[in-house]
Amino acid sequence: MFIERKPTRQIAVGQVKIGGGAPVVVQSMTNTDTRDIEATVSQIRRLEEAGCEIVRVAVLDLGGAKKISKIRSKIRIPLIADIHFDHKLALLALDEGVDGLRINPGNIGSKKKIEAVIQKAGGKRVPIRIGVNAGSLEKDLLKKYGHPTPEAMVESALRHIAILEEFDFHDIKVSLKASNVIDTIQAYRIFSSKKDYPLHIGISEAGTTFSGTIKSSIGLGMLLAEGIGDTIRVSLTADPVEEVKVAYEILKSLGIRKRGINIISCPTCGRSEIDVERIAGEVEMRLSHIKEPLNISILGCVVNGIGEGKESHLGIAGGKGKGILFKNGKVARKIKEEEMVKTLVAEVEELVRGITS
Repeated sequence: MFIERKPTRQIAVGQVKIGGGAPVVVQSMTNTDTRDIEATVSQIRRLEEAGCEIVRVAVLDLGGAKKISKIRSKIRIPLIADIHFDHKLALLALDEGVDGLRINPGNIGSKKKIEAVIQKAGGKRVPIRIGVNAGSLEKDLLKKYGHPTPEAMVESALRHIAILEEFDFHDIKVSLKASNVIDTIQAYRIFSSKKDYPLHIGISEAGTTFSGTIKSSIGLGMLLAEGIGDTIRVSLTADPVEEVKVAYEILKSLGIRKRGINIISCPTCGRSEIDVERIAGEVEMRLSHIKEPLNISILGCVVNGIGEGKESHLGIAGGKGKGILFKNGKVARKIKEEEMVKTLVAEVEELVRGITS
């Protein structure tokens, strides 16, 4: 099945294209103090290694804004400054060479201050993301709708867009996030029917690694399956690297992006005669550095093991303390249970060398 994405206009954040048919981009955000250059750069480099393609940093004061250029010079991916309330921070971030801004024009001051930011961003060809969040909607919209409804979020986004469009600025990306999955989905659906600006999708304050992964997988998975979404962030109360890993798993599960090892393993039952949980966990951990998209199946018995093995790049169908190794859909040989992890890792690394050489 091919997912037909909804058409959106294209913008560029640094060298990364967003919308207009470009691949769905994986983003994250640092949780370091932006004024601490060493800690921030260290975390961004870890995010880069995990596959993050755009990173956002919080700019709380002039001290943080003044560090943008030094941080930017030490990383490979585009940098977005997340700014609220003070237009001077946006102006300084632009002067420091930031690749994108995340602001809400209506909360950074007077019309004159908004115009100054828009003109400078336009002159530098720096896009602006309007980031609507259910937790910080305007008071008049909360009074009108009673609480943060999807309709209120969309009206807020359209209000901020109108400010930018008034100054003939159209280099815009939009997000409409809530911690409520259904509200988030509906807000994006409504907005995408009204405007063609590219959409950054996410479930706000999704939670811990476990609960946040589930909420994000459901919410973002549904949107992506409907063709909605040009960039993605999984917001977790965890190491930001985990956000990137989960984002790629969501995209892989829908066939939208392919990156890294895809482990196909069974939940086990009374038929299983090998320790699938241990083997699959160790293989996944030891192959986490692999970027090439490969399917590895590890099943505890022959009921589904043979079929999955034939469809995978490498696979094991378990038996009593041993298993059949499949390579590219064909039986290769029998291996003992204690050799399975070592064998699979070695075979994958050999396969990758053949692909990349």
